[in-house]
Amino acid sequence: MKVECVQEKLQKIISQAEKISGKHLNLPVLSCILLNAKKGQLIIRSTNLDLGFESCLPVRVDEDGVLAVPGALLSSFISNLQGEKSVKLKGEENTLSVMTSKSRTIIRCLPPEDFPTIPEVSKERSFEINAGDFVKGLKAVWYSSSVSSVKPELSSVYIYPEEGSVVFAATDSFRLAEKKVKTKTPDFERLLLPFKNIPEIIRILEGESGMVEVRVSKNQIAFVFGGTYLTSRLIDGTFPDYRQILPKDFKTEAVLLKEDLARSLKMATIFSDNFNQVNMSIAPSEKKFELTTKNNVLGENTTTLDAALSGENAEANFNYRYVADCLQSIDTDSVSLSFAGPSRPVVIRGIGDRSFTYLVMPMNR
Repeated sequence: MKVECVQEKLQKIISQAEKISGKHLNLPVLSCILLNAKKGQLIIRSTNLDLGFESCLPVRVDEDGVLAVPGALLSSFISNLQGEKSVKLKGEENTLSVMTSKSRTIIRCLPPEDFPTIPEVSKERSFEINAGDFVKGLKAVWYSSSVSSVKPELSSVYIYPEEGSVVFAATDSFRLAEKKVKTKTPDFERLLLPFKNIPEIIRILEGESGMVEVRVSKNQIAFVFGGTYLTSRLIDGTFPDYRQILPKDFKTEAVLLKEDLARSLKMATIFSDNFNQVNMSIAPSEKKFELTTKNNVLGENTTTLDAALSGENAEANFNYRYVADCLQSIDTDSVSLSFAGPSRPVVIRGIGDRSFTYLVMPMNR
């Protein structure tokens, strides 16, 4: 291998690839980035067997070749090349020489033939969506997924088409988030995207402003855009029919500024107990909405919030972290908290925005 490429462009792709490379005691080659130089391109690949990454960088190729280079080492070195416009890479006998105008470095490599293949997902079932919209959908719900792998279908984001939109949903059985992103109705079957893969998918798609092609097969999903190919394993399972638990009628409603609620919940972190409980007490007839947290060691705090209240009196305990988590997904200045009755969940939405719905189950005292 013998190539010359632009340092800044190489650094960006190597950084993306390195974060996907895995650490596997039985397969040390997974910690490597595969460099394949041919036909005026440097093809850069990495995988952890759950996620696969491939990106093509236009370069000057003087000699074809393939090398498996330790990812963390290569990424760290390339990112520290300050003031260099171009970088020359030369591979021979399982070593990579990195040459600039001021330095020459040799990195020992692993046999490239041990590097696993990255699954190819057919275009047969595919659709296009704005990359920013897809990221927005994932960000709006993924924190509600279960971090436990006991029920894989809950440790995922459920994605499915609906007329004129793509719907993203996640639940850990204590809270539920749903986000609808408007787009041309895509043609794909419902899928479950693993929770642990989502941070890297968000990170790579986040910088894209255009459309991304999404290809779906039975066990894989792939994102194709601007010379980059990103694939993820899908979970084989059935997501719960969450629409059944969404209350249809509400007995109490509070409308207030999102910033006021966020500030009060932040105060709750100081005096909350080991279960992160916050008590919500609403009395529309008295025009009173209070949040109370108690800690047997530290003390207690009660905050009164300015809110437009309607309906019956209501009182319930909630995990304040669960309530606070959803506020990042609401774009409006005001939010509504709707209560369906005792021991029933609260539903949180942005005023005037029906695209996002968030449900939190109450806690027992």
